[in-house]
Amino acid sequence: MPDKKSAVLSVKNQIDKLIDQLVDEINMHGHLYYNLDDPIISDAKYDLLVKELERLESEHPEFKRLDSPTQRVGGAPLSQFEKHTHLAPMLSLANAFEDDDIRDFEKRIKKIIEEDPNKAFEYFVELKYDGLSLSLTYEDGILVTGATRGDGQVGENVTKNVRTIRSIPLSLKGKRIPKKIEIRGEALFPIEDFIQLNKTQLELNEKIFANPRNAAAGSVRQLDSKVTASRPLTAFFYGIGVLEGFPEFETMNQMQDQLSEWGFNVGKWRKVCKSADEVLAFYNEILNKRDQLPYEIDGIVIKLNRIDYLNQAGFIAKSPRGMIAFKYPAKQETTVINSISVQVGRTGSLTPVAEVEPVVVGGVTIRRATLHNQGEIDRKDIRIGDRVIIQRAGDVIPEVVKVITGVRSGSERKYQIPSKCPECGSKAVKKENEAATRCPNYYCQGRVRTRLAHFVSKNAMNVDGLGQRVIETLVDQKMVRSYGDLYKLKTNDFLKLEGFAEKSAQKTVDAIADTKSRALYRLIFGLGIRHIGESAAKVLARSFSNISNIEKAKFDDLLKLNEFGPEMAKSVVEFFSDPDQKKELKDLLKFVAPVNEELKASGSRFAGKTIVLTGTLEKYSRNEVKSLIEKNLGKVSSSVSKKTSFVLAGAESGSKLEKAISLGIPVLSEEEFEKLIHS
Repeated sequence: MPDKKSAVLSVKNQIDKLIDQLVDEINMHGHLYYNLDDPIISDAKYDLLVKELERLESEHPEFKRLDSPTQRVGGAPLSQFEKHTHLAPMLSLANAFEDDDIRDFEKRIKKIIEEDPNKAFEYFVELKYDGLSLSLTYEDGILVTGATRGDGQVGENVTKNVRTIRSIPLSLKGKRIPKKIEIRGEALFPIEDFIQLNKTQLELNEKIFANPRNAAAGSVRQLDSKVTASRPLTAFFYGIGVLEGFPEFETMNQMQDQLSEWGFNVGKWRKVCKSADEVLAFYNEILNKRDQLPYEIDGIVIKLNRIDYLNQAGFIAKSPRGMIAFKYPAKQETTVINSISVQVGRTGSLTPVAEVEPVVVGGVTIRRATLHNQGEIDRKDIRIGDRVIIQRAGDVIPEVVKVITGVRSGSERKYQIPSKCPECGSKAVKKENEAATRCPNYYCQGRVRTRLAHFVSKNAMNVDGLGQRVIETLVDQKMVRSYGDLYKLKTNDFLKLEGFAEKSAQKTVDAIADTKSRALYRLIFGLGIRHIGESAAKVLARSFSNISNIEKAKFDDLLKLNEFGPEMAKSVVEFFSDPDQKKELKDLLKFVAPVNEELKASGSRFAGKTIVLTGTLEKYSRNEVKSLIEKNLGKVSSSVSKKTSFVLAGAESGSKLEKAISLGIPVLSEEEFEKLIHS
């Protein structure tokens, strides 16, 4: 009969094995979710596994592994970061800005390397992500160090923070694991999440980030790793510094394939090219997609694909000769602030706007840039007459990032938001816990203009032909003052406005009438409730069925909803409690009877299905197709996986179509999709 000591050891061995099994299982599910967008269990099931692991580790801390997913929640704050010396230097790249620079690069390389007719002369091209450079060290497959680039030789040890980034493996996958490896990559902040983060920072009257790169750097370099864990960071990896106990790679393509097998994100947009012409074609293909990408990029990176050729090419200063970065046009430029005006938003916020010397940024001429609020003006010390850096990212409103103080002449003037609303003269109000200064007059013409412009906008009630300029004219001429007034307009009313003839006037009246039975979520979004975007509006429509139920909803009821936090719940309650807004909504509902398509479509053949769009469609825009699918309770995904129901493929479809075919996923043409949606 075994003694007590043996029995205790047996139990401990079982617990150790159980912890090992849970760690491996949770890490596997995390990789499927965060890296492959292909989850095979529910979020609730995943959370239960993590809770069980936390319980076991709490009771038996001696068995806690370095690659345990519980490391991702962050630990106690540090007082400062320690320095970390990289095993191999993190080099910088030379830059190219014109097509001829790439052709010159090819000529130089071909003079240097001794081409072997038995070896292919190829380039490996990939995206140049605009984030924070990272170096990760793994020993026997376990992440032991995460560090920033620093000066290329010495960076900062940010291991605790790196472990919180869900897409970074805490241990390498597979059986072929190197003894030691140093892996290079980039930490990124997705653009949509960056915009939301800055909105939150503004509401909390805290510092906003200049761009997604700064948001990534600021998040990784937090002394409190719990703050890092709360941010939606991701990372992509592209190279190796040191490799021990593993065969050398022959090509960059082979290296990245192996990185992917070990569990790293390596990016979808990468290609082996056989000539400078192919490289330039790839550059232009990505340039056309740049504003649709979920992450900021500032160019592409071109490398000799064969690693022996790379070694042969050697180095110049701190840059490898066999690599070059081909940069895209800057999304930041310098200009001068001529004056500052104030815009009145639909919620009454008084937003200072810089009127600047016209400048082209990312292919668009910019004449105005937001300054956000008085707090941001003071924090950045922005003055009229200053030379500043302005930035545009995708469809984000241009903003002033930084003042170039070194060129000040002394004639620059400080600015203070007026104490009265510039539109109606009401005394401006600034609540203690808010960053914005607001006009309290609900019927202020400035508020009415922006409120109605939002109501008729494409993603709200979508009134064709009723753009912002027409709305401004209608309000300024006192023809409309509320949502309901729009539905009282006649053809003769529009004939009084410049630019309208009989046909266009009637067409606009008909377009307004067509919105009387719009989807409920569109009406909710169109009301302009603070913090309630399109996604949250759909949640409200799905959860409460009609406007009346939403009006009656309590704070605690709203807080239970998926995606809802305290600020959103509070905002909905306040909106439906406000006398002016209640009165205007009551009047509006005399004219409109919204349809809850979230419920109506429950029998749709798209219900519960995941659809991926690729290529260019002839009859529909991306937003129109997405709206059709979501209206029929389908979900649009950005990537193809085993969970994809089908792929809708248009002209010039790329890697998504190839992956769908390889996985045996049904592919529909635009014509087949139309038949399906209307059947």
